[in-house]
Amino acid sequence: MNFQVTVLKILAAYSDGFAVMEDLKRDMAILATSGRDWADRTRRLAARAPGLDIWSQGLVERLSGGWKITAKGRAVLEVMEARPAAVETALPAVESPSPFFPESVPPLRQPADRAKPRRERRERRREARERAKANAS
Repeated sequence: MNFQVTVLKILAAYSDGFAVMEDLKRDMAILATSGRDWADRTRRLAARAPGLDIWSQGLVERLSGGWKITAKGRAVLEVMEARPAAVETALPAVESPSPFFPESVPPLRQPADRAKPRRERRERRREARERAKANAS
Protein backbone atom coordinates (compact mmCIF):
# COMPACT_ATOMS: atom_id res chain seq x y z
CA MET A 1 0.00 0.00 0.00
CA ASN A 2 2.82 2.44 0.83
CA PHE A 3 4.31 1.64 -2.57
CA GLN A 4 1.10 2.74 -4.28
CA VAL A 5 0.89 5.97 -2.29
CA THR A 6 4.52 6.67 -3.17
CA VAL A 7 3.79 6.12 -6.86
CA LEU A 8 0.86 8.56 -6.69
CA LYS A 9 2.96 11.17 -4.90
CA ILE A 10 5.85 10.86 -7.36
CA LEU A 11 3.64 11.03 -10.45
CA ALA A 12 1.73 14.01 -9.05
CA ALA A 13 5.04 15.85 -8.63
CA TYR A 14 5.68 15.74 -12.39
CA SER A 15 4.00 18.61 -14.26
CA ASP A 16 2.33 16.34 -16.82
CA GLY A 17 1.88 13.48 -14.35
CA PHE A 18 3.97 11.12 -16.48
CA ALA A 19 7.27 9.53 -15.47
CA VAL A 20 9.34 6.91 -17.25
CA MET A 21 10.20 3.82 -15.24
CA GLU A 22 13.82 4.91 -14.83
CA ASP A 23 12.74 8.19 -13.17
CA LEU A 24 10.17 6.40 -11.01
CA LYS A 25 12.74 3.93 -9.74
CA ARG A 26 15.24 6.71 -9.01
CA ASP A 27 12.67 8.82 -7.14
CA MET A 28 11.41 5.81 -5.18
CA ALA A 29 14.97 4.90 -4.17
CA ILE A 30 15.56 8.43 -2.92
CA LEU A 31 12.34 8.45 -0.89
CA ALA A 32 12.87 4.93 0.45
CA THR A 33 16.27 5.90 1.84
CA SER A 34 15.20 9.30 3.14
CA GLY A 35 14.28 7.99 6.59
CA ARG A 36 11.28 7.06 8.68
CA ASP A 37 9.45 10.32 7.99
CA TRP A 38 8.54 9.25 4.46
CA ALA A 39 7.50 5.75 5.55
CA ASP A 40 5.35 7.19 8.35
CA ARG A 41 3.77 9.73 6.02
CA THR A 42 2.87 7.16 3.36
CA ARG A 43 1.52 4.80 6.03
CA ARG A 44 -0.68 7.62 7.35
CA LEU A 45 -1.93 8.48 3.86
CA ALA A 46 -2.55 4.81 3.03
CA ALA A 47 -4.64 4.48 6.19
CA ARG A 48 -6.98 7.14 4.79
CA ALA A 49 -7.63 5.05 1.67
CA PRO A 50 -8.13 1.42 2.68
CA GLY A 51 -8.43 -0.91 -0.27
CA LEU A 52 -6.41 1.39 -2.50
CA ASP A 53 -5.40 -0.23 -5.80
CA ILE A 54 -4.06 2.40 -8.16
CA TRP A 55 -4.28 0.24 -11.28
CA SER A 56 -7.68 -1.42 -10.95
CA GLN A 57 -9.28 1.81 -9.72
CA GLY A 58 -7.89 3.72 -12.71
CA LEU A 59 -5.73 6.11 -10.69
CA VAL A 60 -2.61 5.37 -12.75
CA GLU A 61 -2.27 4.47 -16.42
CA ARG A 62 0.52 2.37 -17.85
CA LEU A 63 1.84 4.05 -20.98
CA SER A 64 4.75 3.03 -23.16
CA GLY A 65 7.85 3.31 -21.04
CA GLY A 66 6.23 4.68 -17.90
CA TRP A 67 3.19 5.51 -15.79
CA LYS A 68 0.86 8.50 -15.73
CA ILE A 69 -1.44 9.66 -12.94
CA THR A 70 -5.05 10.23 -14.02
CA ALA A 71 -7.36 13.05 -12.98
CA LYS A 72 -9.10 10.56 -10.69
CA GLY A 73 -5.70 9.69 -9.17
CA ARG A 74 -4.98 13.35 -8.45
CA ALA A 75 -8.42 13.73 -6.85
CA VAL A 76 -7.92 10.68 -4.61
CA LEU A 77 -4.47 11.93 -3.60
CA GLU A 78 -5.96 15.34 -2.74
CA VAL A 79 -8.57 13.69 -0.53
CA MET A 80 -5.93 11.55 1.16
CA GLU A 81 -3.78 14.59 1.90
CA ALA A 82 -6.64 16.80 3.09
CA ARG A 83 -6.84 17.54 6.77
CA PRO A 84 -9.61 15.54 8.48
CA ALA A 85 -11.72 18.63 9.22
CA ALA A 86 -11.45 19.79 5.60
CA VAL A 87 -12.54 16.37 4.36
CA GLU A 88 -15.63 16.36 6.59
CA THR A 89 -16.75 19.82 5.46
CA ALA A 90 -16.03 19.17 1.77
CA LEU A 91 -18.06 15.97 1.59
CA PRO A 92 -21.80 15.74 1.26
CA ALA A 93 -23.53 13.38 3.64
CA VAL A 94 -23.62 9.87 2.21
CA GLU A 95 -25.41 6.82 3.47
CA SER A 96 -22.71 4.26 2.72
CA PRO A 97 -19.18 4.99 3.90
CA SER A 98 -16.63 5.48 1.13
CA PRO A 99 -13.38 3.50 1.32
CA PHE A 100 -11.49 6.76 0.85
CA PHE A 101 -12.94 8.46 3.93
CA PRO A 102 -12.44 6.45 7.11
CA GLU A 103 -14.83 7.00 10.00
CA SER A 104 -12.23 8.53 12.27
CA VAL A 105 -8.80 9.77 11.28
CA PRO A 106 -6.40 10.49 14.12
CA PRO A 107 -5.12 14.06 14.12
CA LEU A 108 -1.66 14.61 12.67
CA ARG A 109 1.04 14.96 15.27
CA GLN A 110 2.56 18.40 15.51
CA PRO A 111 6.24 18.89 14.60
CA ALA A 112 7.29 19.20 18.25
CA ASP A 113 5.47 15.96 19.07
CA ARG A 114 7.17 14.14 16.21
CA ALA A 115 10.60 15.38 17.27
CA LYS A 116 10.25 14.31 20.90
CA PRO A 117 10.61 10.51 20.40
CA ARG A 118 13.55 11.12 18.07
CA ARG A 119 15.21 13.39 20.62
CA GLU A 120 14.64 10.85 23.41
CA ARG A 121 16.04 8.03 21.27
CA ARG A 122 19.12 10.11 20.45
CA GLU A 123 19.62 10.87 24.15
CA ARG A 124 19.35 7.17 25.09
CA ARG A 125 21.90 6.24 22.43
CA ARG A 126 24.30 8.91 23.64
CA GLU A 127 23.98 7.69 27.22
CA ALA A 128 24.54 4.09 26.10
CA ARG A 129 27.70 5.12 24.22
CA GLU A 130 28.99 6.94 27.29
CA ARG A 131 28.29 3.88 29.49
CA ALA A 132 30.02 1.58 27.02
CA LYS A 133 33.00 3.92 26.86
CA ALA A 134 33.22 4.06 30.67
CA ASN A 135 32.96 0.26 30.96
CA ALA A 136 35.66 -0.25 28.31
CA SER A 137 38.27 1.72 30.25
